[in-house]
Amino acid sequence: MDTLPPDQTGWLAGTRDPAVGRALALMHERPAEPWTLERLGDEAAISRSTLHERFAHFIGQPPMHYLAQWRMQLASQWLRDTDAKVIEVALEVGYENEAAFSRAFKRMVGESPGAWRRARRVRTKGRPAVKA
Repeated sequence: MDTLPPDQTGWLAGTRDPAVGRALALMHERPAEPWTLERLGDEAAISRSTLHERFAHFIGQPPMHYLAQWRMQLASQWLRDTDAKVIEVALEVGYENEAAFSRAFKRMVGESPGAWRRARRVRTKGRPAVKA
């Protein structure tokens, strides 16, 4: 990180910025937390408008959009790799109910959580295990 140019943007550069790095760490450590921009700003000791501006500069998108994508990435992994019920996955990634999670998942991923899971499981059936 120390070798990145000062004007570098992207996730790695964002972690170098104290406020953006703190916000990223919080979202990654506690994705199910009911984060708001104001709360993230408070935890990162910066105003919400400044956090929004710096986060968008370094990461290329607003903090809450990044959080939604991070939650869907985690949800996708759990749907693919576990037998957890959709409601369990929804709660793990910060949604209060299955319906809200399913709507958000379909909007961001393009299909319902159940359909997404079935499609990924069908594709992986019968494939040999990968040895480490």
